Amino acid sequence: MRTAYAIIWTIVWPFFSLFHPCRCIGRERIPEGGALFCANHTRLSDPVCLVMAVGRKHQMRVMAKAEFMRAPILGFLLKKAGVFAVERGKSDVGAIKTAIKFLKSGENVLLFPEGTRVRDGEEGEAKTGAAMLAVRTGVPIVPVYIPARKPWFRYTDVVIGEPYYPQVEGRKGTAEEYKAIAEDLMERIYALGKAA
Repeated sequence: MRTAYAIIWTIVWPFFSLFHPCRCIGRERIPEGGALFCANHTRLSDPVCLVMAVGRKHQMRVMAKAEFMRAPILGFLLKKAGVFAVERGKSDVGAIKTAIKFLKSGENVLLFPEGTRVRDGEEGEAKTGAAMLAVRTGVPIVPVYIPARKPWFRYTDVVIGEPYYPQVEGRKGTAEEYKAIAEDLMERIYALGKAA
């Protein structure tokens, strides 16, 4: 992925740096090795904004809805950039296995815990997928806040929070524990926005 990712990143970066520049606040908090980046989601541009903000060094595997991946040209480019599909609205075992494989191999994975875009000013219900992935792979969760408003020709500050390891009683965790972790995660994400 590294070569294709670098090429696509280099092509996209000039556009974003001019029209929608993104600035990373808290870059020093990005951990070494694999990590699960979890952000709020209000706009289609959110994944690109985060990828541009953290820089080419911190390559991301982005989990995106399967509809994007089926588009002939767009899907091809997304796959080359390291994006992988998830079927929303059902338990997609394939997407979960893919995410686990990437995390265990030391790569960064980006997903949106709410599962879909949420209108500005609203807070969606957190799904438990991120909690389950972090617990089962032993990687840290990195909460990220991405502002809904991204003015043209002005910096959008993407805020990176402190990485942390969610705790559960047993080896795998229970549904109740995953739910509590998911709710805590979203609180951490939105707290970053209030503090910024």
